Amino acid sequence: MSTEKKVNADKETIIAQLLEKVNGSPFLIVIDYTGVTVPEFTALRASLAAGGASCTVAKNSYMVKALTQAGLPDISASLKGQTAYVTGQSDICAAAKVINTFANASKKAAFKTGILDGAELSPDKLRALGNLPSREVLLATLLGTINGAGAALARVIKAHVDKEGGSEQ
Repeated sequence: MSTEKKVNADKETIIAQLLEKVNGSPFLIVIDYTGVTVPEFTALRASLAAGGASCTVAKNSYMVKALTQAGLPDISASLKGQTAYVTGQSDICAAAKVINTFANASKKAAFKTGILDGAELSPDKLRALGNLPSREVLLATLLGTINGAGAALARVIKAHVDKEGGSEQ
């Protein structure tokens, strides 16, 4: 096998792996990691993994090909320089929160763009997603609101029954 054919086969394998990642994830977050040291990047990856996400580094041109094959938006204008790609199986907010925390602490990483459910997201939208409370907190708030309305209704009914003397007709 010639060297050129081996390089092309390796390239196709990498693109296929990237395609599998983007097809298997409801989101893609693209970050600039210029100036991030290896230990810092390792810590970022570990934090993302704890939240169910993974961080991949690949040639930007390979990712453009994978995104094109997946039928996702053309974000090639944002794919310049040192770029890492974050995908996951669940919550984009958890991954964005990890990146926000890392970027604020290190001052070295920044959102470039993202894709959620086939739509492109700006860096501002990604930061906003990262600033949302966790899924558990949002669910607890929703449940509290629902329970609060039910409890208020029960108090009104009880007050009405007490006012009427509580007798059954």
